[in-house]
Amino acid sequence: MYRILICDDEKDIVSALKIYLQSPEYELYTAENGQEAVTLCRDTAMHLVLMDIMMPVMDGILAMQKIREFSNVPIILLTAKGEDNDKILGLGQGADDYITKPFNPMEVLARVKSCLRRYVQLGSAAPGKTLIRQGGIELDDGAKEVKVDGEIASLTRTEYEILKFLMQEPGTVFSSKEIYTRVWQDDPYGAENTVAVHIRHLREKIEINPAEPRYVKVVWGQGYKFEKQGGV
Repeated sequence: MYRILICDDEKDIVSALKIYLQSPEYELYTAENGQEAVTLCRDTAMHLVLMDIMMPVMDGILAMQKIREFSNVPIILLTAKGEDNDKILGLGQGADDYITKPFNPMEVLARVKSCLRRYVQLGSAAPGKTLIRQGGIELDDGAKEVKVDGEIASLTRTEYEILKFLMQEPGTVFSSKEIYTRVWQDDPYGAENTVAVHIRHLREKIEINPAEPRYVKVVWGQGYKFEKQGGV
């Protein structure tokens, strides 16, 4: 059974999400503000968090930052249409995805299933060829660790998965939709913007000059690629 935390100060939103997610597979928890969410995540090992951004006591962005100090649980932000800057900030601070209000029930279910599937697979990946090197980038999939010129890079789970996907086929160009479908393992809802934000933050962590990237490059009108380097 998967434990899912719904955090929103609007009772109608919480009630609607509980209806959408009613399933024998899910055990649902609720919180009315970010502080309650942090406490619940400390006390109970959650498999997924649905987190509103604008809340009293502690907002969703700060709560997510605090949760990230001790947990890599998937977090989906619940955002209003006019909160584009908050979406970008949230994805950069460790959110895995976002859903815009008002919700489409089928989209909610799809995003939840996708995040849970990726979380479980990432946590139980079978050992195989775990080390990929390209130039100064070393990705150890066994340790779930990335080093840039010998220094560990602090990547979010989604940034890690995007980098791994691109590094596995260096030189190959993938569209935003292809990246989203592969990494999120879901239909590419809002793929272009979501992938672009994660790519931007990934570059800030692995590139010397993100404005002139050496590794993760855009091919205008086509997508992104990891530039092939001298490596294995």
